[in-house]
Amino acid sequence: MTDAIRPVPPAAAACPAHSGREPHRLAPGGAARAAADARLREDGAVVPVLLPGEVPAVAVTRHEVLREMLAHPEVAKSACHFTALHDGTVPPGWPLTVFAAIEGMTTADGADHRRLRGLVTQVFTGRRVAALRPRIAELTAGLLDALPRAADAGGTVELRRHFAYPLPMSVICELLGVAAALRDRLHELSNLIVGTTGTAAEVQAANGEITALLTEVAEARRADPGDDLTSALLAAREEDGDRLSAPELVGTLLSLIIAGHETTLNLITNAVRALCTDRGQLELVLAGRASWDDVVEETLRYDSPVAHFPFRYPVRDLEIGGTLVPRGTPMLASYSAAGRDPDAYGANADRFDVTRRPAARHLSFGHGPHYCLGAPLARLEATVALQALFIRYPALDLAVPDVELPAHPSFVSNSTHVLPVRLTG
Repeated sequence: MTDAIRPVPPAAAACPAHSGREPHRLAPGGAARAAADARLREDGAVVPVLLPGEVPAVAVTRHEVLREMLAHPEVAKSACHFTALHDGTVPPGWPLTVFAAIEGMTTADGADHRRLRGLVTQVFTGRRVAALRPRIAELTAGLLDALPRAADAGGTVELRRHFAYPLPMSVICELLGVAAALRDRLHELSNLIVGTTGTAAEVQAANGEITALLTEVAEARRADPGDDLTSALLAAREEDGDRLSAPELVGTLLSLIIAGHETTLNLITNAVRALCTDRGQLELVLAGRASWDDVVEETLRYDSPVAHFPFRYPVRDLEIGGTLVPRGTPMLASYSAAGRDPDAYGANADRFDVTRRPAARHLSFGHGPHYCLGAPLARLEATVALQALFIRYPALDLAVPDVELPAHPSFVSNSTHVLPVRLTG
């Protein structure tokens, strides 16, 4: 712990340290991510930003300050601390409300968070994840077999759609006991929720539909329990009273569905893009001079699957990284910006290097009490997928120049919207 976060005396609270600084407008479409992140970092460790709807917030952009903020006891996750959400400042139907209002462990604090996280931890164990390796390998092999059939007449296949997406989506849905017929729709709806370019009506409709679908999933598992996480969560709830309310159950399923496939989808996409852009790095791995684990960790640092994750709130006026952040201000964890912080990773932090042995561990899965429970699963899926992909198709390369790849339409999710590749040279 450093002294990056300090309480602010009441007399100082009336004069925020960021007064007069022009806030950065976060581009809803996520374009030019690296350049935008560099501008944020250059402006400071804690930077005023404007969210869609002209809602003021701050982004925490530097590694050490972000690490301390993520674990600080006076920085909360519950939206009860989100001042502008309750005083009328936030416009009605604000699309990003879903990030604050979801009920579950991602927006809970203290004992409530420990209760909810404990229930998921009981059924999302390391042993259960490790036992998934053969199934992940089987699914990967099937998807690789199908890639040539998905290619167009010119030999180009959209890898994000036909490989990076279906693998983690199949795995998380099998874990949760979600029928295959629902998976594509759940993906479409989660894209609308995580995306930051949709209208309020579109996001509200998507949230309502996905809530209804997951309620149906829970009811189906209640009527016909199986060896899946949803059934286990329902059993844990019923064995120990009403420890997990119906909204909390649906909120937990929603978080697991979104985080359980969107993060890994982006991780695989970003790793393939980086390796194809710098073939020398790929050769190091294929020659055994770096491991696929190294590829995954460096991708998580260099091109985090999550750019700016909403929200955290100081429960009192705090000075964070030299900036006064008033109580209740929404804060973004800017993982993609912190991942290339030269103070943490050196002057070559902007370079993808699979042989890197950084002194600082990346924060792409968070830090502290809310560290991502799905991190071992995401790492396992990405490692198995990337190794199998490049062993099967070692000449795989981008079908268009890297600079022409369109950004995924979100400042939360960080990846390209498509990844067209050629399987052979």
